[in-house]
Formats: sequence, C-alpha cells, structure tokens
Amino acid sequence: MSGSPPAPFTADDYRARMERAARSAADAGLAGLLVAPGPDLVWLTGYAPTAVTERLTLLVLAQGRDPVLVVPALEAPDARQAAGAPALALRDWRDGADPYAVAGDLLAPGGRFGVSDNAWAMHLLGLQKTLPDTSYASLTDALPMLRAVKDAAELELLAAAGAAADAAFEEIRKAPFAGRRESDVGRDLADLLRRFGHSQVDFTIVGSGPNGADPHHEVGDRVIRPGDMVVLDFGGLKDGYGSDTTRTVHVGEPTDEERAVHDIVRAAQEAGFRAVRPGVACQEVDRAARAVIEDAGYGAYFIHRTGHGIGVTTHEPPYMIEGEEQLLVPGMCFSVEPGIYLPGRFGVRIEDIVTVTGDGGRRLNDTTREMVIVE
Repeated sequence: MSGSPPAPFTADDYRARMERAARSAADAGLAGLLVAPGPDLVWLTGYAPTAVTERLTLLVLAQGRDPVLVVPALEAPDARQAAGAPALALRDWRDGADPYAVAGDLLAPGGRFGVSDNAWAMHLLGLQKTLPDTSYASLTDALPMLRAVKDAAELELLAAAGAAADAAFEEIRKAPFAGRRESDVGRDLADLLRRFGHSQVDFTIVGSGPNGADPHHEVGDRVIRPGDMVVLDFGGLKDGYGSDTTRTVHVGEPTDEERAVHDIVRAAQEAGFRAVRPGVACQEVDRAARAVIEDAGYGAYFIHRTGHGIGVTTHEPPYMIEGEEQLLVPGMCFSVEPGIYLPGRFGVRIEDIVTVTGDGGRRLNDTTREMVIVE
C-alpha cells in the first residue's frame, strides 16, 4: 500500500501517557504502577527490550513522582534510545546487585500497586520478599481501560492496519481455494498481510467445511473442496497497532441454508454495529448481535463473546460480552464479530473493527459483508 510512513510518537506523547496512567492509578486507590516488558511498557515508553530475560526491567509510575525505568546495566544503552526515554529517569543495576532492592527504593512502603500482566512471577515474588508490607493487583483487574481510549494518532494507525487487512482480503478472494490445503491459503494470507505493511502476523484462521464450526481452528491440512464454506479470520500488527477481520466465503454456489445462515450473521453483525454509541454498556453490543441470532433459532450455536478490544495488541479490553457494564467512550476500538457454528457442517463469522465516535460508531474494515463466492 502506498502512503508516507506515520509520524512516530514523541517523548511528549509518552510523557502524557505516563502521567495519565499514574493519575488513573491514584484515582483507583493505588500507590502506583509497576510495568514489566510487554505491550504496556511499549505503549507507555516506546521501549521494547530486544530480549526479555530473567534480569529485572521495571517501569515505576506514581502520581507526583517522576517516572523511573529500572533496567539491567547491559541493556541501559538500548533503553536510552527509546522514544519515551527523555520523559523518564533511568536507574540501572549491575549483575551481582539486588534488583529488588533497587526497585524497592522507589515504592511507597505499605502501598498497593498495579502490576502489568506480563510481569514474571519471580520478579513479583522478589519484590514481595523485599517489601513484605506491599500488595499488588493485576492491571487487568485494577485498570482494565488503561489503553482502551485511543487518541487521534492511534486511531489513524488502527485505521491503516484495518485497510491493510482489507487489501489482503481483496487479494485472497481472487485466488483459487478448491483443491488447496487450508495451510496454503493461510500462508498466502500471512504473505499478503506482510506485503501490505504488517510487521507481525498474529493469526490466520482458515476454517473450511466442518472446520469452520471451530472458531479458533486456525489452519490444517484439510483440502478445501467445492461446496465448502470457508471462514477467514486474520490479523496482526502494522506500525505497532492491530488488525483483525473475518469474512466467510463459499467455494462455488452455496445452498439456500448456507445463504440463510450467512444472512443471519450479517444481520447480527449489523445490529451489533448499530448498537455502538457513547454511553452504551459493552454488554449491549453483545445483546444486540446475539438477539438476531437467537430470534432466528441459532442461539445455541453462537458460542463466544461478540467482541474484544484492539490496540497495541490484537486482543485486549474492553470486551463485548454479557455482564460487562463498562460504558463505551469515544476512541474505544473493538471487534464486532458474531458467528454461527454448526458442528460437523460449517461455520460463519463476520468481523469488523469498530471505533466509538461522538455520536455512534465507525467501521475500520470496509470489505463487503455479502456472501463472496470463490473458486
């Protein structure tokens, strides 16, 4: 795909994110946040260690205090090159020193801290041993919406990733399916994602015939046959932000039943999308999509949530599922992907990434949701 590369995030962008995170932690009653290598650290600082080892790397955030990144001395030169490095202080430690004492000096005694889900158990236990009066909560529980609301630059990156995934679908639908293995089509999808700018391919689900009734089948050695319904679900990261889309194609002309099931899923996906607007609870998106499938008599065959958030990872909060009362906010991005799965026969799923706007929702995937016939 053509176009100039996106402008990189600046130290000021990362400074604002760290300040927001520290403020959110304080509002949640936490003494601060402890962020290990992983998506949260990349989002907050732009730093991704070239190799994650047993050596402690930890970002310490607390409202009213400068951010500090604790790193092994041998990795400090790389950390200083991160885009967000000018917005934080670096504290390194050498082999033979106690890294938990170094990090512990930065923690308020007796405080309760949010810990990123990627933290290693050995590191958390090391901190607990050093500071036995501290306590910890996972960020998924304590601050599940930390990365959920995207700014304008993030939305542009997600839209570009969605457009790249759409371009991959437009190409794959031209390719022959009959007589090829699912793994062949999956490999082509991965190659297309990379051709259109993805640096990382997270999944290429190709579920043909009865395999389409398994939502997470991915790819296998089954040879695709004329008359098969084929679920194509694929995505990854482009310029650090995720794509994820699903379309269900048919090899040759479908039966009346296959068309009817596809039409039901398409109507359910449209209903879920139409439910998106600020102030609506996440569960209402699930309810809207699910009601269409249940009313058509296929409720028992819609066996997963309607959607999940997306950003610097392809699966993250918020989740469109019954019981999730989190209200939608402009800038949130998530999938809307209902499906019907008939065991031993076929499956249908249609998925778009949607972002919440000021008065509704906007799709970040624009390929046709009608039945696509392939050869």
